[in-house]
Amino acid sequence: MRIEYCVGIDLGSTTTKAVVLGDGARVLGRGITNSRSNYDVACQVALGEALIHTRFSLIQERLRSKDAAATTQAFQRRFRAEQYRSQLEALDATAHRLAADAPKAVIGLLDALLGSMHEEIDALYSHDAQRKSDFFRDLAGSRWMELAGTLSRGTPGAFDRLAGVFDKAILEVENSTEAVGTFDQHARNALRSMPASGGDLARGVDAVLDLELVQVGSVGTGYGRQRLPFPEGRIRSEILCHGLGAHHMFPDTRTVLDIGGQDTKAIQVDAQGIVTSFQMNDRCAAGCGRYLGYIADEMNLGLHELGPLASTSTRKVKINSTCTVFAGAELRERLSLGEKREDILAGLHRAIILRAMSLLARSGGVDEEFTFTGGVARNQEAVSALRRLIAENYGERTINISPDSIYTGALGAALFAWRDASRSSTKVESQA
Repeated sequence: MRIEYCVGIDLGSTTTKAVVLGDGARVLGRGITNSRSNYDVACQVALGEALIHTRFSLIQERLRSKDAAATTQAFQRRFRAEQYRSQLEALDATAHRLAADAPKAVIGLLDALLGSMHEEIDALYSHDAQRKSDFFRDLAGSRWMELAGTLSRGTPGAFDRLAGVFDKAILEVENSTEAVGTFDQHARNALRSMPASGGDLARGVDAVLDLELVQVGSVGTGYGRQRLPFPEGRIRSEILCHGLGAHHMFPDTRTVLDIGGQDTKAIQVDAQGIVTSFQMNDRCAAGCGRYLGYIADEMNLGLHELGPLASTSTRKVKINSTCTVFAGAELRERLSLGEKREDILAGLHRAIILRAMSLLARSGGVDEEFTFTGGVARNQEAVSALRRLIAENYGERTINISPDSIYTGALGAALFAWRDASRSSTKVESQA
């Protein structure tokens, strides 16, 4: 059986997203990966992840059990464990090759470190496991550094050597589509590793493996769209894609704010999702995801920890600049004056949203229904600051935030691809 699909790919400065659409512009799957220096690989991996998600969805549709969702989720966890295992094996081989000339003591520590990581795979993907990230680089990197720090105590220079090996090895592994493996390979291994659960799951997996997924259209967008391996006619501006994507998710949307890794966009759209005006900050990363990432590094925190910590603040410290270049200096100065980290972070989040509010005002203000998209829309402190400032400046507004907001640009691109493919199909039929 053949299933035709269109794909939209949004190549951002920090992540690359893909959305797969089927008949009737129905979302079949979504995929995300770290943006890489090799844009061809980033696109392939993001599309591969979206097609994996598509197959998971199709498997669930084919299961007849009332517990189909739970069964599919269990299968998906086992699949991800097998995928992680494949990437870890590639990291293992690459790291040992790069460390071939290291002292025997360091090789021994490397063996112990990777041995522990292999042993932890099942626990990492257990039902109740709490993973801080779904990206292999983040998961493997954080655990590698923890183990390196523990194991290298008493061995001078060992930690730096192990950290250096990881930094080099991960670049090779994350730019390898072979390390990720194939759906067929991981699906078969996942089935074998699961407890007996009847034949429905196996039959569903077999049926989906027999499906032929055929791409009939594609459009690329995003901060790095000019580097996408697409013909010029299949590239759309991120402004148009974010506007159309937000309108598709929330048809009554008239104002869209997107805060991504490298830029901020304030967009006004009409009832059809067509952009009528916009303002964009693309000269620097001030007040964007990269800025928050820099702050997280300065505070030795994970990016996901910034919002929750800021929400515990009792007073907001006034921040004079959201410039990434000066952020570290001002942060260190505030800390030296005895300011609490949570109060500084609360002030930083407010400063970021104030900057975005200026763009919104210049684009035409905030209409009755407003949609917030981009990676920063996952940050609850940023969302809270936005709600407060919109209420103060424009009164009560309907504010939409989708759990899938990070895919908005890719969704808009996929919709453009679907429209193009539909017009081409109609034209062919009329000529027949």
